[in-house]
Amino acid sequence: MGRNNERNIKKHNDKLHKAQDKAKQAVIARKEKLKEIIKKFNEDKKEEK
Repeated sequence: MGRNNERNIKKHNDKLHKAQDKAKQAVIARKEKLKEIIKKFNEDKKEEK
């Protein structure tokens, strides 16, 4: 696929941005999960004392 015309450039950029958004969402999801785990861990620690 040559990227020298507008349609192909747009198609390529859309695909690229979709992949970047997916990666960004994965990072956000991991951070949210980590926050939940830390919160639960800290609650468990407080209960033990």
